[in-house]
Amino acid sequence: MKQLLCGLLTAGLLFSSVAAAQTSQDQLQLKQGYPNEYVVIKGDTLWDISGHFLNRPWRWPEIWGVNPQIDNPHLIYPGDVIYLTWVDGQPRLGLRPGDGRLSPQVRDMPLEQAIPGISLRDINSFISDNLVVQDDLLESAPYVVGGDNRRLVTGAGDRAYARGELVRDDPNQAVYRPAREYVDPVTGEFLGYELFKVADATISAVQEDIISLELRSSNEEVRATYRVLPTEETRIQSMFYPQPAPDGQEGRIIGLLKGVSSAGQYDAVVLNVGQREQIEPGHVFSIYRTGEVIRDPVARDTVQLPSEHAGILMVFKSFDKVSYGLIMRATNVISVGDEIRNPS
Repeated sequence: MKQLLCGLLTAGLLFSSVAAAQTSQDQLQLKQGYPNEYVVIKGDTLWDISGHFLNRPWRWPEIWGVNPQIDNPHLIYPGDVIYLTWVDGQPRLGLRPGDGRLSPQVRDMPLEQAIPGISLRDINSFISDNLVVQDDLLESAPYVVGGDNRRLVTGAGDRAYARGELVRDDPNQAVYRPAREYVDPVTGEFLGYELFKVADATISAVQEDIISLELRSSNEEVRATYRVLPTEETRIQSMFYPQPAPDGQEGRIIGLLKGVSSAGQYDAVVLNVGQREQIEPGHVFSIYRTGEVIRDPVARDTVQLPSEHAGILMVFKSFDKVSYGLIMRATNVISVGDEIRNPS
């Protein structure tokens, strides 16, 4: 009887351990045919590396986060070996430096060569050049009235004049060109004006409501009616910690930052949700391509086809009612009007 109880207990513990490991594996969805190890190459990102092991690479903090060997993912470099191991029935990634030695060592390598969280090549300009503001801020901001020598168009090295009251008393300002306005396609609510930064400027003088601006650099000509706002303080993060978007949160893609008709991997898109909906950088959404409306040849009416999964995006910047997201994976053409939902 005692042996039977011990056998049942052992079998039960073994089953529980296997079940726990299987549950963890199901939750993290290890990729079919995942490798036992992977050698990091130049151009990799944490998202890319995790994608070799996980079906859902945006869940990489769960497989890297509690690993003391990878306490700071910025310290992963090309040539390092990432290997899969199991801790308490859960998959974890370990790190072996590229020279193969396991003893403690100091690595003298520039930090800029470390592996980043995601590819930043397509979004740096959107972070520095684009801004979404409400109409009250746009209306109250000073506007350019002209340049020196009565010029209506000015550029880097020139002086421009603006009229109005500064939003913030800061010597560093930026000149923005109103680009477009965003309206919620479902509710019709006005969401904000998108502004494109055309120049950096320094205030040289203020006399009553006339502001003298020295243009330090410019992407294009500065013209009358362009708005003057303080230089934006936020900058792109080099490391994101992905997490699912708030439970039940849905939305739409309302714009493509490149101004094209469709988007793919590593393109930036505009979403009709923002800080008001607790959307923050790092939030991940699934993208669903809106089903077409077709005519039923038998019933002679129209029918809405179901939406189909088209990819994954991650928010990299959020404003009051609007966010910018980067398409991390695309399995179909992505267009304005497509739906976003909690990642599946």
